[in-house]
Amino acid sequence: MFRLADEENRQEDGGVGKQRYVDQLQESERISELFLIKSVRLGETKAGKPYLSLTLMDRSGELPGVSWDDAVRLAEFCRVGAVVRVVAQVQSYRDQLQLKIDGVQPCPPDQVEAADYVPACPGDREAMAGQIQQLVASVREPFLRKLLNRFFRQGEIWELFLEAPAAKGIHHAYLGGLLEHSLSVAQLADRIAGHYPGIDRCLLLTGALLHDLGKVWELSMELGVIEYSDRGRLKGHLVMGSEAVAEAAGRIKGFPPPLLEQVQHLILSHHGRLEFGSPTLPMTPEAFVLSFVDDLDAKMNLMEQLRRKISEPGGQWTDYQRSLERYLYLGPLAVEEEIAEPDKAVAPPAPSPQQRLF
Repeated sequence: MFRLADEENRQEDGGVGKQRYVDQLQESERISELFLIKSVRLGETKAGKPYLSLTLMDRSGELPGVSWDDAVRLAEFCRVGAVVRVVAQVQSYRDQLQLKIDGVQPCPPDQVEAADYVPACPGDREAMAGQIQQLVASVREPFLRKLLNRFFRQGEIWELFLEAPAAKGIHHAYLGGLLEHSLSVAQLADRIAGHYPGIDRCLLLTGALLHDLGKVWELSMELGVIEYSDRGRLKGHLVMGSEAVAEAAGRIKGFPPPLLEQVQHLILSHHGRLEFGSPTLPMTPEAFVLSFVDDLDAKMNLMEQLRRKISEPGGQWTDYQRSLERYLYLGPLAVEEEIAEPDKAVAPPAPSPQQRLF
């Protein structure tokens, strides 16, 4: 016997708007809910019977679903980026939830609210944008500051940068992910610059802010579904970022060519190794720091996302993480609360660092 989700408000034959999210579903529930289709695959069993495999998502996460009946007909309107109403039973398979789909219906546009399906960074994007601009203003080298202002002030690229994801999957793959990741990398780089002698802070900070700039053209995001652009697949964000920096520097009178080459080296080498997509290896102190900090921030963001899904106290093992080639032992992400003593003012909290995946 199945439990209907929100039974008093919802019926299997439909309902208005989205009511429940992926992270709220429980095993053995029977649901009628709206989801965004992230991927579609029409396959065949060993006996030759067609089936439809979907990846369904909303702003809280994603999960797989399979329809074993009427797969060919359903595939005609199950398209990537479409919002559909799914009638299904929530099951557990290999310790992960999935949906056994009994029916799929197209969703009328007036029932779709984009905010229900678009994952976004948990931080305040307006505040993060201000922090980016503060870091730009702190760059004392005049040519590098002028270069950064070409990208991080009002304009088309700045607007794209504020909303772009930082990856198709794994880390910072959501609205504002590029902003969050670039700020975090720049903040970490800023701290490290003062720790080791001989690090050019202005150069390192410039590379940290610009290292993933090409992703504003490499990736596109339509209602939560992230895809590579044609240009992105053909050239990649390292090359496109390096080209954009060269073009901008060319419009700054007297920009020193050796300085431009240093900035381009930071962008082109930040994946760290040739097999990871860098056309060149890090060959300067600043390039070494940027490569490691970029990789660290990506891995920590992955762990943060996994920890946000843990509700029980204490450590527990995750599923095998292919990108890291290991299991992880994690506890829930703690929410720190400031407790004020009576009659004492509470000082503003110091900025905290944000918690190689490309």
